[in-house]
Order: sequence, then C-alpha cells, then structure tokens
Amino acid sequence: MNLANKITIARILLIPVFILFFPIYPEWLVQQSGVLQHLDHYGLLYAAAFFLLVAATDKLDGHIARKYNQITNLGKLLDPLADKLLISAALILMVGSDIIYSWIALIIIGREIIITAIRVIAASKGIALQADGFGKIKMVFQVAAIAALLMNHGPFPLLKTLQIDQLLIYIALVLTVYSGYNYIRKNYSMLKLHM
Repeated sequence: MNLANKITIARILLIPVFILFFPIYPEWLVQQSGVLQHLDHYGLLYAAAFFLLVAATDKLDGHIARKYNQITNLGKLLDPLADKLLISAALILMVGSDIIYSWIALIIIGREIIITAIRVIAASKGIALQADGFGKIKMVFQVAAIAALLMNHGPFPLLKTLQIDQLLIYIALVLTVYSGYNYIRKNYSMLKLHM
C-alpha cells in the first residue's frame, strides 16, 4: 500500500477522534468528569479545528498521489469515501445537537450514498469513476459550512450576526444536489454500456 492510500486510511481512522470532541455526552456523565465538562463547553471549537485538519489532509494525499505517481483504483475509491464519511459524521452529530435541520443533512447524506453506490457498482465492473470539478467545489463549501456552523455554536461565536454559516450551508446544499445530478449525467452512458 502506497503513502497516499495510507494517508487516506488515516483520515478515515481519525473520524472517531472528531466524534469524541463533539459535546454529545449525557449530562450525568459530564458532571462526573472535568475533561467532559471542558469538552461540553469548548468541544465544538475543538471539533471544528480537528474537522478542518482532517479535511485539509484530503489535499495532502491527492498531492502525494499525483506527485509520486501513486494514483490507484483503491485510492480513487477510498479518497471520496473518506470525505463522505467525515461530512456524514459531522452532519449527523450536528442534527443531534440542533445545529442543522435534519432535511439538509438528509439531502447531503442521501446524495453521498447514491454517488458512492454508483462508484461501487462501477468498481465491481472494473470502472474507476473519479470525482469531477463540481464535486470538489461542493466539498470545499461543505467543509467551510460545517466549520462555520460549528464555530458559531461554540462558546465564542464569530460570524453569528452575519449568518455566513447559514449562507454557506445553503450554497453547499445547492452544489451538492447539482454536482450529484452532473455526476450521474456524465457517467450514465459509460455505466449503461457496462450493464
């Protein structure tokens, strides 16, 4: 296994650490631990910082894969899967904490499940479908929106009055739907050929 794929797998393995930072612990447990009390107060800031760190490593594994010619079919499958798992984990936690509407999370996660299913079906037929430009732009807006939402619901909201977090999540939602449609449209004929 090459370095780029190891970084991608590390990104997947870091998702539970992001979840641990999130202040989702029951009140009775929080009262019994100074660490959990600290996380209950500052956890969203830590979660936002760690989320950005894990999301940023997406560029690192892609850069290494291209620079050292380590692009593999496994990497093409795992790299977007790591992104989808991170985004989905964040959205589910945010719905549970009333930071985001459930219908927004449902649309974004639903799109990711559909596209992942298409990739898996294509991979089973020996076809490796790569992400397109709209998918990458969508990912940037999803990461920015989630980070902004997490920071605005923490102890020191920075962008609350401007509601930049709300604007970003709606832009991310539109891009998510459009990029999903575009991905299916672009790859439909290739998939139909191999069915």
